[in-house]
Amino acid sequence: MLSFTGSLKVFVALDPVDMRKGFEGLHAAVGEKLKADVRDGAIFAFTNKKRTRLKVLYFDGTGLWLMTKRLEKGTFFWPRAAEAGQAGLKLAPEAFALLTDGIDMHGAKPRGWYQRE
Repeated sequence: MLSFTGSLKVFVALDPVDMRKGFEGLHAAVGEKLKADVRDGAIFAFTNKKRTRLKVLYFDGTGLWLMTKRLEKGTFFWPRAAEAGQAGLKLAPEAFALLTDGIDMHGAKPRGWYQRE
């Protein structure tokens, strides 16, 4: 489980991206789709169409981190665009932690596949 401080900004790309993208491709997506600067110290999260993979881009002041999570079973809960043209959504760090831990944000219940030992 990852933990995040309350002051950390988290941006989630609502549209799926090609998971073959690496540092450069996701860096470009932050600027083009989310209209943000990756060097602002925020976390930028992306998922694939099936919602089974997650990539997170983060600049820590010295370089870029690229973190990846692949689910063996089930899908991530992923926010949907509230209006046409909305490319991203700002989340609280606590909400992002729930999202990465397999919690369905509607009702705050674990997803059917989720099991913690």
